[in-house]
Amino acid sequence: MALGLRCFRLVHPAFCNSLATLTRPVSEVTLKTVSGRQNDHGQYLAYPAVPVRHFATKKAKAKGKGQSQTRMNLNTTLVEDIISLEEVDEEMKSVIEALKDNFNKNVNIRTSPGSLDHITVVTADGKLALNQIGQISMKSPQLILVNMASFPECTAAAIKAIRESGMNLNPEVEETLIRVPIPKVTREHREMLVKLAKQNTNKAKDSLRKVRTNAMNKLKKSKDKASEDTIRLIEKQISQMANDTVAELDRHLAVKTKELLG
Repeated sequence: MALGLRCFRLVHPAFCNSLATLTRPVSEVTLKTVSGRQNDHGQYLAYPAVPVRHFATKKAKAKGKGQSQTRMNLNTTLVEDIISLEEVDEEMKSVIEALKDNFNKNVNIRTSPGSLDHITVVTADGKLALNQIGQISMKSPQLILVNMASFPECTAAAIKAIRESGMNLNPEVEETLIRVPIPKVTREHREMLVKLAKQNTNKAKDSLRKVRTNAMNKLKKSKDKASEDTIRLIEKQISQMANDTVAELDRHLAVKTKELLG
């Protein structure tokens, strides 16, 4: 009797484990092969499967987030019969150059005579640059003079154009002589110039969108010259070029903002 109880104690844990295994769903059980020579067949023991969940670590997420998308690099010569990507690229670059030129002439802490040259004046003969109808000179570091003696009839229009130039200028007039006091470099003036720089950058982005739209419209008209896959690749290339140009515009704005705010 004692021997039987002792044997039962040894068998009992294994028996309970086997019984629990048999009552579990198959999905929760893994099978493990045990090599043996009994009848030359492998024996299978059932073990409860431990569910494992794999979570993305912060490091892995950051790595995935930082990965850049595949960039397009089409050979322009292969698609030139469909659209000239070189011309599109030149048009986009001209938008950048126009913004840089605008910054140099109109968005400066110190106003110079050259900054008034390209102010557009609406006249009876159309829109003309201020330096085409008036003689601009520097009277002192705090005063610019615009002599309108050659076109006195345009004096009022020139004053309006200077006031609406966004340069925070308040001109005064004596007959055909326009006096343009240069504002002091205050914090408010610097912030006003930053605001002007942002406005000019947004206008440049509008011009860029027009370039992109015109290119896309031209591409749509050429769909009969290439496969859908080719057209789709060219569209991605144009979009990538536009995105790169936007990034460059934002970079110039950031540099100008840092310069203005000191």
